[in-house]
Amino acid sequence: MLENSPGYKVIDAWLKQKQYSAFEFQEETWQHIINGNSGLVNAPTGFGKTFSVFLGAVIQFINEHPKDYQTKKKNGLRLLWVTPLRALAKDIGRAMEEVIYKLGMNWQVGIRNGDTDLSERAKQRRNMPEVLIITPESLHLLLALKGNADYFKALRIIAVDEWHELIGSKRGVQVELAISRIASICQLSTVNCKLSLWGISATIGNMEEAKDVLLATLPPKQKKKSVIVKAKLHKPIDVISVIPEEIERYPWAGHLGLKLAERVVPIIEQSITTLIFINTRGMSERWYQTLLNIAPDLAGALALHHGSIEHELRVWVEEALHAQKLKAVVCTASLDLGVDFRPVDTVIQVGSPKGVARFLQRAGRSGHRPGEVSKIFFLPTHSLELVEVAAIKQAIKEGIVESKQPMFLCYDVLIQYLCTLAVGDGFVPGEVFEEVKKTYCFAELTAEEFQQAVHHITEGGIALQQYDEYKKVELIDGRYKIKNRRIAMRHRLHIGTIVSDPMLKVKLMNGKFLGIIEEWFISRLEPGEVFTLAGRNLELVMIKDMDVIVRASNSKKTIVPSWQGGRIPLSAYLGTMLRKTFNHALSKKAKEVELTALLPLFELQEKLSHIPKADELLIEHIENKDGYHLFVYPFEGRLVHEAMAALLAFRISKITPITFSIAMNDYGFELLSDQPIPVDDTNVYDLFSTDDLLNDIQRSVNSVEMAKRKFRDIAVIGGLIFQGYPGEHKKARHLQASASLIFNVLSEYEPNNILLRQAYQEVFDQQMEEQRLRESLTRIGNSKIIITVPERLTPFCFPIAVDSLSRNNLSSEKLEDRVRRMQSQLEK
Repeated sequence: MLENSPGYKVIDAWLKQKQYSAFEFQEETWQHIINGNSGLVNAPTGFGKTFSVFLGAVIQFINEHPKDYQTKKKNGLRLLWVTPLRALAKDIGRAMEEVIYKLGMNWQVGIRNGDTDLSERAKQRRNMPEVLIITPESLHLLLALKGNADYFKALRIIAVDEWHELIGSKRGVQVELAISRIASICQLSTVNCKLSLWGISATIGNMEEAKDVLLATLPPKQKKKSVIVKAKLHKPIDVISVIPEEIERYPWAGHLGLKLAERVVPIIEQSITTLIFINTRGMSERWYQTLLNIAPDLAGALALHHGSIEHELRVWVEEALHAQKLKAVVCTASLDLGVDFRPVDTVIQVGSPKGVARFLQRAGRSGHRPGEVSKIFFLPTHSLELVEVAAIKQAIKEGIVESKQPMFLCYDVLIQYLCTLAVGDGFVPGEVFEEVKKTYCFAELTAEEFQQAVHHITEGGIALQQYDEYKKVELIDGRYKIKNRRIAMRHRLHIGTIVSDPMLKVKLMNGKFLGIIEEWFISRLEPGEVFTLAGRNLELVMIKDMDVIVRASNSKKTIVPSWQGGRIPLSAYLGTMLRKTFNHALSKKAKEVELTALLPLFELQEKLSHIPKADELLIEHIENKDGYHLFVYPFEGRLVHEAMAALLAFRISKITPITFSIAMNDYGFELLSDQPIPVDDTNVYDLFSTDDLLNDIQRSVNSVEMAKRKFRDIAVIGGLIFQGYPGEHKKARHLQASASLIFNVLSEYEPNNILLRQAYQEVFDQQMEEQRLRESLTRIGNSKIIITVPERLTPFCFPIAVDSLSRNNLSSEKLEDRVRRMQSQLEK
């Protein structure tokens, strides 16, 4: 029993000394760890999920060495701690070291990621620390070292932190593959393998599946005994919406947030520390500047934190925030997972987070201690976002969050992984095939597909076998290895699955490094133009190799970078909650302050058209000087709407020759034509049918062009395209040209190529969300479709119409001025 074990007694005494006591879920986890079980720990942020596994490893060690646990040194790697964020590593390590020091143990805690210097890595190789905190990419780099099996001989626990963030991504697949290899090494090195796996996760909708994905490689007996340890703890969350003094009845996206910046200053002043979450890096720069303009006394007490700011400055911001030297930090998802063990008082979310889980994660950064209330303020960036926060509040009450779907058959990650093994000690195909098949991602992998992956790295596959550069791996003494040092080095440089546009370093004339910027943005600027980065206005001097040379500027006119991929689509679950929320939009007795504030807008929408209930779909036909508009409101998120709009346009064009321009937001989409659009009660259900859906999707969008763009990322991960050595400038358009060329060659000569198939599959699964689109169409088919013909634009369609204007605006008139004029005309 746990209570009688020497390790528990030591930990219990230490906790009592600190006047703490362990939570029930922590003790339950410790018991499972000393029993050798595996599982998933789920608890609210701030309740000690980390200690539930880490202290379990300490208890296990003390139990095995009760007499000399304090003096025993150089025990080998006991606990491998995988974390998705570098920012988490330092704080987790610091907390672990504090415990080890207080217990008088000789354990070492090491950190290994892209920021770890070469001397520290070499030291770790010579003498592995007992605890190693590592990112998925660095874990694969470890597997690329010669003799890596020796590092894992003493390993007892692999802990994967923030598993809900990794599952459903290619980084999660990297973790699955690494675990399959390490588990195999452990089983070969000892007859009685004592390795256990633990995931640490916030709440996700498919918790059981998340556990199965992580533990897929375990032997059947161990899998049967696996557990989910759930903390039966309630984390109170106080959500406070900042209601604009005047609600515009014709809202439009994005303009409202900065107008409410003055309301943020008192919140900052009343709190000791505040995190202000902004959804995009570009807007975070604007918010930082705006807050300093409104409240100059915040200078020195306000900082900015996002992924493109140089590493040292980000670390300084994190440290200064924890030391309470800063009052507030404007941040993006770079601080999404927060930094363990160190709370802030208040969180402000600007704009909809587009998902319940993301909102809860950010809220949990405040009141990050047991029993404390998490306080989060919500600032809408346009009026209708208040409906989203009302829906989120209801979702929190019901205690349900989004699921994360695991990925299947990521051939590009598999090919990269095989090269990683080949750079290290090499691999035997039969053995690795059996290991890989045990993972959740590759459970359905066929021997033929695996052979194609091997053929791809040894011969370049069928289509590329004439080119020597694709013949990377050779068979030596029964093992596949990369012997060429140049190829090995190139591979090590590009281990990873996060593919972004090439980033250029931004430096002042004196060489001081400020951060990084995407090539696609900076290549559009002329020398002399001013842009904003890290809260500073910078004048572009020149671009030299991979460096952007700048000088400080006092110019008030500046361009704020908009990084790629800034827009997060509405989650399926939040879409469902949103549709339900509209059921009582017009209720005068609505409890939600957000709905009460929006009553004038809802009344106008109902007067002009209709407010759809959860089991209805609203379609609006509107004719004006711009043409014939068809507005549709599925409330399914912009990705689904983009695919659905293209599908509808294609199906309508089969009824009559017609062309459309398309616009969409998270709530609905617009088809605009110069002739009447033939959608009415007689054909509307057929237009939304799931019959022949896949064929119609492929014909409605340029799936070949989309697959070609997607193939670039796959080709980079799969090693078909080399992105260049550090300091070597390879333009994004050159990479795309290389990818397009290979795509065309494969399409013609090897149409069944696994990477080609993957490109099309990812387009359907990720860009079009084909499964969600199918489910949406099924729901619509079972709903009541209401078609209205309003005399003018309605509150619901206005933001979509503005989005259409901003995309297709050919007039010299400023967008904001034109929107204001439209609003005043509609209010007459």
